[in-house]
Amino acid sequence: MIWGRKKLSKKEEGTKDMFWDIIKSIIFGIVEGITEWLPISSTGHLILVEQFLKFEQVSPEFWSMFQVVIQFGAILAVVVLYFKKIWPFTKNKDKAIKKTGILSYFDKDIMNLWGKILVGCIPAAIIGLLFDEVFEALFYNPVCIAIALIVFGIAFIVIENWNKHRKGAKDKNSDITYKDAIIIGIFQLLAAIFPGTSRSGATIIGGLLIGLSRPNAAEFTFYLAIPTMLGASLLKLVKFGFAFTGAEIIILLVGMIISFVVSMFVIKFLMSYIKKHDFKVFGYYRIILGILVLAYFALV
Repeated sequence: MIWGRKKLSKKEEGTKDMFWDIIKSIIFGIVEGITEWLPISSTGHLILVEQFLKFEQVSPEFWSMFQVVIQFGAILAVVVLYFKKIWPFTKNKDKAIKKTGILSYFDKDIMNLWGKILVGCIPAAIIGLLFDEVFEALFYNPVCIAIALIVFGIAFIVIENWNKHRKGAKDKNSDITYKDAIIIGIFQLLAAIFPGTSRSGATIIGGLLIGLSRPNAAEFTFYLAIPTMLGASLLKLVKFGFAFTGAEIIILLVGMIISFVVSMFVIKFLMSYIKKHDFKVFGYYRIILGILVLAYFALV
């Protein structure tokens, strides 16, 4: 017996564990909100942080679902910030697809943008549905994450150096062709396969390679996230079975709310930053973090 320390009841232990799980969910929400939009890999960071902060009151199946569905809060930040650019309905007949009938309610330019967004989601959607569990079993580990961090960190530096000598970047969403959207979608597929790649990082690299300006590549990446992450979240929820305990609902909601709030600030920061700077700083960060991760797990 330890003098002066009161032994907690099972109920009190459960309350204590719940408190710490909420704190951990807040931390995961902050990590998600920052890393989802900066090209440094949200899934990779969540997996790495989970090595040190594990939930007490949830199952491994819940964690597999949580690290994907928490992204739903980040999606909502994009919807709020870019609502006017992605809302497809209009009252202006001059902007409509046709001036009469049901098509008169749809903005032709925004519907064209959504066509490109959906085309860009096809590669990851098909492969993700077929091989999601295979990829998770093979590559969702610290070593694979570290390698992906380093490889794509180098890619950012190389591509930005190469881009210094290019002229005539595509600055507007309307400059993006359906062919461009498919190419960017193929790069997004790499992130679906290899955690640590970064969905935003892969698609931005793809955009830069085909001549998009940094702001345009980043903005199109945000739009691609809406159907991609929404689809991935729904898939995980269906596989999980919606069989939540009260604690799991609270933990998930807290994570999503925090990721939404943090994402609002991070998206604004990134768009302001890349107007004057390139992406190389994120490349260096990825390389350093990848090396540290490899070193750490080689020693433990």
